[in-house]
Amino acid sequence: MTGTFAGALRARGIDPTGLVGHARGEIELDGKVLVIKRIRFTYTGVEIPAEKQEAAERALRTHHRSCPVSRSIEGCIEIFTGWGQG
Repeated sequence: MTGTFAGALRARGIDPTGLVGHARGEIELDGKVLVIKRIRFTYTGVEIPAEKQEAAERALRTHHRSCPVSRSIEGCIEIFTGWGQG
């Protein structure tokens, strides 16, 4: 996801240098089996110029559609993305 997001930023003229992706899985018991139900990705470490904020938000909302891993698990695991702290 992070590489795909970096590419989406780059395509919009935003330098992704320093971008760090953080993932947190949310696991639930399904019968007697632990199952990953949701993954929350947050991104930090990149400065977005004010004039590129809208483009960066659009990339954040849509980059999962171009990510091979995201596309492979869609329908099985919910994926959420956002900006992190730091």
